[in-house]
Formats: sequence, C-alpha cells, structure tokens
Amino acid sequence: MVTYLRGVDLVFKALADQTRRDLLDALFTEDGQTLSALEGRVPMTRFGVMKHLKVLEEAGLVVTRKRGREKLHFLNPVPIRLIHDRWVSKYAEPWAAALTDLKAQLEES
Repeated sequence: MVTYLRGVDLVFKALADQTRRDLLDALFTEDGQTLSALEGRVPMTRFGVMKHLKVLEEAGLVVTRKRGREKLHFLNPVPIRLIHDRWVSKYAEPWAAALTDLKAQLEES
C-alpha cells in the first residue's frame, strides 16, 4: 500500500505542471518521439525538457526505448488509469446510480 501511495504522489506531482501535461498530450498524439521532437513542442531549452521528462519517467507516465542512437519516449497511461479506478470511479458511482434511478423514474411516468 505504501508503494502504491508513493506512486500516486509521483503521478499527481508529474501532472501538476502544465508543461508536463503538454508533453504527455504530445505523446498521446504521436507516441515514440525523440527528445528533439518533444523539445520543438514546448517553449524551453533542451535541458528543461529533459528535467520534465525525468519527472514523468519517475512517475511511470513515460517509458523510453533506445533505437540505434535515438531514445524514444512513449506514453504509459496505466498510472493515470489506476488513479481513476481507485479514486474517480469510486466517487462517480453514486452519481451514475442516481442518474440511472432518475432515468427509470422518468420512463415510468
């Protein structure tokens, strides 16, 4: 449980920054991009992009793979899905149940 919570903290920390969310959006649009390609998508230095990618990698949101001399970055949506399953769906369920009940009542009358 402690490891899971630490991972959740890392994911929330990573998602708290707009630049990192922009990098994740870029990888969602086109997965498997190089550092140079990602650098062209945000207004900052190569070093700044590398620091943001490191935070995303530590959170498990980005995984890398070497291809020759290139290092490709890929989106890993699993940590976000785990947060959704643990937190969001639990709180959304009562609302969905209430809407289902309302629909049934309206259809009966």
